[in-house]
Amino acid sequence: MIVETPRLYIVKAVEADINTIIEIESHKDNCDFLWIGTYEEHQAEIHDPNHRLLVFKTKSDNKIIGYALIRLDFKSEIFELRRIAITEKGLGYGKEAMIALLSYAFENLSLNRFWLDVYPDNYIGIQLYESLGMHQDGVLRQNYKSERGYLDQIIYSMLKSEYYLSV
Repeated sequence: MIVETPRLYIVKAVEADINTIIEIESHKDNCDFLWIGTYEEHQAEIHDPNHRLLVFKTKSDNKIIGYALIRLDFKSEIFELRRIAITEKGLGYGKEAMIALLSYAFENLSLNRFWLDVYPDNYIGIQLYESLGMHQDGVLRQNYKSERGYLDQIIYSMLKSEYYLSV
């Protein structure tokens, strides 16, 4: 297990979880905000020591209700949250998972910087990141071309020193 929260177990994904992860990515409420990985890409992430593919399981019934993909740069002490998605919307699971991931990055792994990017129309994500005290570093203008057109990506981060001031 990676982290335990009041309602969730956050654990490393196994190959049997990959189809569920792809379903979460493909869900109509998530697909506009995520890159959808292939089975083979997720399989490689599970086995890559610089990545963590995690699933969020409810303690009540052990059901997968979300996932996160992390890239770790141990040399520069950086935790990059590449993807996060929750299926059970509006119940606070996203905030609970984010708090746990911040704790994991800074307290367990002793990394210095936690960062992510978010599309400007992901209002719920932006509100969550700002409520957690993350800093908006800037905007990568028209950085990603999708079916929706050219999309900006807003960079948010938190440093270890900022994290320890907020806990």
